[in-house]
Amino acid sequence: MKQGALIFDETTDRYDIRFDLADYYGGLHCGDCFDVMIGGKWKPTRIEMNMEQEWYLVGVRAGDLNGLRVRL
Repeated sequence: MKQGALIFDETTDRYDIRFDLADYYGGLHCGDCFDVMIGGKWKPTRIEMNMEQEWYLVGVRAGDLNGLRVRL
């Protein structure tokens, strides 16, 4: 499994995962599944967009997704 951090790509209006300085996942889409580090534990989740066009992680309460540690 590769670990990285969630980042928002303003050119595509999508979240992406940054693994290293020049190594990115390539853009996340609704329904993409991965694990997120919450409270020191990995939790399975998926990324979705609500009716207000806001991205969120299913089952995860976070005001800002940028920088969250993830793995897939």
